[in-house]
Amino acid sequence: MADAVKDSIIVRSEPDRVYDVISDFATYPEWQDDTDTTEILETDEQGRGRRVRFAVDAKIVRATFVLSYTYEDRAMRWTLIEGDQLRRNDGSYELADRGDGTTEVVYSLQVEPTVMLPGMLKRRMVKRIVEEALRGMKARVESLG
Repeated sequence: MADAVKDSIIVRSEPDRVYDVISDFATYPEWQDDTDTTEILETDEQGRGRRVRFAVDAKIVRATFVLSYTYEDRAMRWTLIEGDQLRRNDGSYELADRGDGTTEVVYSLQVEPTVMLPGMLKRRMVKRIVEEALRGMKARVESLG
């Protein structure tokens, strides 16, 4: 069973800037500690990554996988297409304009590695991935001004 984690963070920036950062896959290795490399395999009609390959080191699991992305006005969602160490990696970023120059970013993630791990260890791994991604994204967005 995939372990699901949902967390949020407030970013001092407008939703459009947050959206630009989370959809710029080439920069993920700069602000996501677990991400070693990314490669955009296919783009949509607006030039955004539709299929993206990742190589990650989540400390417990090292994996290479391809995600399929869909985009909405204030959300970005993904599902796992293929992966060497994962059965599932599905998630989303959802953005809410707070009307005061800040954005609430909600990150949901479900991960199921192919290796057998105790439930508590899997939940801790997914929670750490979500927390670190949110902190890294916030720092990246806010450093852009």
